[in-house]
Amino acid sequence: MDLKPRRRSFVENGDAGEDLSLTNGGNDDVGPLVRHAFETGRPEGLLRQMSFVVKEKEAEIEEMCKTHYEEFILAVDELRGVLFDAEELKSELHGDNFKLQQVGSDLLVKLEELLECYSVKKNVAEAVKMSKNCVQVLDLCVKCNSQVSEGQFYSALKTVDLIEKSYLHNVPLKALKMVVERKIPVIKLHIEKNVCGQVNEWMVQIRSSARNIGQTAIGRTATVRQRDEEMLEQQRKAEEQYISEVGNLDYTLDAEEFDEDPVIVFDLTPLYRACHIHDLLGIREKFREYYYTNRLLQLNSDLEISSAQPFVESYQTFFAQIAGFFIVEDRVLRTAGVLLVADQVETMWETAVAKMTSVLEEHFSSMESATHLLLVKDYVTLFGSTLRQYAHDIGTLLDVLDSNHGKYHQLLMEECRQQISDVLSNDSYDQMLIKKETDYENVILSFNLQTSDIMPDFPYVAPFSSMVPDVCRIVRSFIKGSVDYLSHGIGLNMNVFDVVRKYLDKFLIDVLNATLLDTINSGNITVPQVMQIATNIAVLERACDFFLRHAAQLCGIPCRPVERPQAALSAKAVLKTSRDAAYIALLSMVNKEIDKIMTLTVSVNWTPEETNQNGNDYIHEVKIYLHSVLTPAQQILPLDAMYKVGSGVFEHISNVIVAAFSNDGVKRFNTNAVINIEYDLQIIENFADERFYSAGLGEIYNEGSFKNYLIEARQMINLLLSSQAENFMNPSIREKSYCALDYKKVSAICDKFKESPDGIFGSLGNKNAKQSARKKSMDVLKKRLKDFS
Repeated sequence: MDLKPRRRSFVENGDAGEDLSLTNGGNDDVGPLVRHAFETGRPEGLLRQMSFVVKEKEAEIEEMCKTHYEEFILAVDELRGVLFDAEELKSELHGDNFKLQQVGSDLLVKLEELLECYSVKKNVAEAVKMSKNCVQVLDLCVKCNSQVSEGQFYSALKTVDLIEKSYLHNVPLKALKMVVERKIPVIKLHIEKNVCGQVNEWMVQIRSSARNIGQTAIGRTATVRQRDEEMLEQQRKAEEQYISEVGNLDYTLDAEEFDEDPVIVFDLTPLYRACHIHDLLGIREKFREYYYTNRLLQLNSDLEISSAQPFVESYQTFFAQIAGFFIVEDRVLRTAGVLLVADQVETMWETAVAKMTSVLEEHFSSMESATHLLLVKDYVTLFGSTLRQYAHDIGTLLDVLDSNHGKYHQLLMEECRQQISDVLSNDSYDQMLIKKETDYENVILSFNLQTSDIMPDFPYVAPFSSMVPDVCRIVRSFIKGSVDYLSHGIGLNMNVFDVVRKYLDKFLIDVLNATLLDTINSGNITVPQVMQIATNIAVLERACDFFLRHAAQLCGIPCRPVERPQAALSAKAVLKTSRDAAYIALLSMVNKEIDKIMTLTVSVNWTPEETNQNGNDYIHEVKIYLHSVLTPAQQILPLDAMYKVGSGVFEHISNVIVAAFSNDGVKRFNTNAVINIEYDLQIIENFADERFYSAGLGEIYNEGSFKNYLIEARQMINLLLSSQAENFMNPSIREKSYCALDYKKVSAICDKFKESPDGIFGSLGNKNAKQSARKKSMDVLKKRLKDFS
């Protein structure tokens, strides 16, 4: 009953759906055709076709519905059965659900309790973990505080770094984290201050130790220098021995082996620690600048010299302090990483060199002692040699020393001048008596003053006085001082031997020779002293060769080149000239003494009544005086000097005799006076011959004796006593017999030659034929001389 209406309804719904489907389904396909049909104006055909299509579709739809209707009915019936079963299942499920809820309510409570326990457990675990982190941080903080209090700053910083990098970000407590974060910079600053304080203490300590460090290093340099000098001296002596020996002479040079000096020890641990700590703090550059600035301040302080103490007392301390400073800085540069760089050390060195140069120039300019200047120079060169080992340039310092070698030698000359003056003033000018062989070696052999290689018998009387060896020692010390100043780095740009030779020559000429001349010309010495000085000068001439060889030896120059004649010192020729000057002075002194004795115008009667064959008194005094002079001269002076002095003395006597005749104090003289002078002349001529031959001069000067130097007086006396005086005007006779006489002198003297008027008994004995002839001859000569003039 219900099926038909349902079917009808289905069919209606299907028709309606077909119409709708037809309309919608053919819209896309038919639309253009419909549009085209109406546009062409022929829609009727189209309508017919569409009606036909509609009918076909309706038939297909109806056939399809008939095919599926039964299957649809069966499906609906099955669905109704399933609905019934579902209702039953739902009822059963509801009952099971009720039972399940009754059973699971207790389990649900337990589950909630379990979940809550799990949550508590998780919270507790997190709390424990956080507590452990806090405890670890606090333990590290305690450890850090302990390390800081114990001064273990490096470990403390490592602990702080560990806290910052590994623990601090895990600290759950904000308050604790903030406290720790706030304290970490405080701790770092505290450590930095303490480390800087330790570095400051180290700087104070190392500055106080720098002097000992420098003195130790300079002392080792001095030891090495002395060892080298000793080895060179041994080698030089061996070479000289080899040269002096005849034949092949083998020699060995024993050289001791020295262990290398150990490294100078001083503690840099505080500085190394500070470097590591500042590296950890990340402020390396700040510490580098801090260290450099403070050390530079210390250096500038060390470079200041107190004026309260003389420089000659403080220079060693001054240079030792600077040497120690740069030895420490060299160790820091090589072992403390990048705390210092080479440029900084070089800057400090340049600062030190500038100040040291200024100090040396200032004090050298005011120094008045060559010894002090040499001591400072030696120590400065030791200082330079020490610092050169640490790659420091010392050229500027050596230039200062080099520029003052002129002043040093000037001071040295003045000191030696005073020593030589003292020696000359204290010398007795007596020939030295040498009693022992050792004294002979020290006095003569050590200066090569011997004239023979044969050892003399003792006691031995040397030809010179004590002045000679004393002066030789002074000259030797001058050479040593000159070489000492110019050695060890000084005079690198010059030939040291040439400079030493130049100053040695200057010293011998300007000091020794000048002092000798001053002594000779002072007028405060006697004739024997002048003789001895002349002999001493002759010995010093020979010693010049020794001085030159000694200078060459000290300079390390072979002796053979300087032994050549052309290499001799100029002072040798100058001393020879001074020796001649001594002879001239000696002669002048003797002549002055003779002038005092031979006051002929006063002591001689120029108009005696009779003659005196024994001679006048003055001639005997002259003879005695000449004996006192020529006797020691014969022993002291060499033969050539003896000849010069003797000939000069007798020539002077001749001049004095001739001058007495022409002196204005003698208005006239007679024949007896001439005869008396002739007796005097004979006495002195005999004495001159005796002295000439007794001195051994006859073997050398065979052209004539001292008597020949009395020729002017002899010719004058012969002329005055000649009965043929007019022959003087005959050139040939004058050349042969009167060559030493001068026209003017003869004319003046002849004018004074007048006989006394005859007495009461004059005609009985005074007027003889010989006298009359002499008078006539003299009158003729006078007349001819007047005509000639």
